[in-house]
Amino acid sequence: MKLLVKLNIVLLTLFAAALAGTAQLSWTLLHRNAQTEIAETARLLMDTALAARSYTSRQIGPLLDTQMKYAFLPQTIPAYSATEIFQDLRQKHPEYSYKEATLNPTNPRDRAVEWEADIINQYRNGRLEDVIGSRETPAGSSFYVSRPIKITDRACLLCHSTLEAAPRTLVERYGTANGFGWQFNEVIGAQIVSVPTSVPLARAAAAFKAFMGATAIVFLVIAAILNFLIWRVVTRPVVMLSNLADRISLGELEVAEPRFNRADEIGVLTRSIGRMRQSLVQAMKMLEA
Repeated sequence: MKLLVKLNIVLLTLFAAALAGTAQLSWTLLHRNAQTEIAETARLLMDTALAARSYTSRQIGPLLDTQMKYAFLPQTIPAYSATEIFQDLRQKHPEYSYKEATLNPTNPRDRAVEWEADIINQYRNGRLEDVIGSRETPAGSSFYVSRPIKITDRACLLCHSTLEAAPRTLVERYGTANGFGWQFNEVIGAQIVSVPTSVPLARAAAAFKAFMGATAIVFLVIAAILNFLIWRVVTRPVVMLSNLADRISLGELEVAEPRFNRADEIGVLTRSIGRMRQSLVQAMKMLEA
């Protein structure tokens, strides 16, 4: 087996091992970074929803106080406003879903299901940081980020403290059973932004393919350059010197030797073969004499 072939086998083995390790590490990091990016986007969406809630509470609600005496307008409710704005946003970003899950909501669509209630209870038990995780759904795995909804504005209690204090029009629209008994500084729900796990996986996969493809191309280029350099610097001179030594061994003492003006091992070998040939020529002349 030729030396260059052996070298390429070694290079291929090393590359395969390095590529496997790089693939595992890069996939882990890319997947983690994709999830982090999704989580940051989810937090941005939550902040947008909070801004919509604040705008509705401070500017829209007071403008419609008179109309609320005759008919309940859900557009004055911060949670309703934030949810509706997010529904419009989903026209461009359908992968994201948003819900203000509440244990005791006025609007039935906001009622927390079992897994959402578990998250809310974590906040009610003192958890302060965001809850980030994944869960299995009929449509596949889903990644979610949540943040507590806490009553920090006493204006919310005008509708949700007691049935007697609630606006008549609200009671007529939603009934007397839900949305009452809230307390100031109480955690009553959670903002939850969900996205299919396939979204961060797809982003990670796209980056992974691009990275590994670039890595493979770089290796092939390096391998080609190494092969050329080894052939030019090592293999070609060794083959020429081997042929020279073979011809000298067969008695062709006048054959021209290659000129390698080099200070490395190839140069030393060339000069050694030259001295050997001169010694053979002198020995032959001595024998003829």
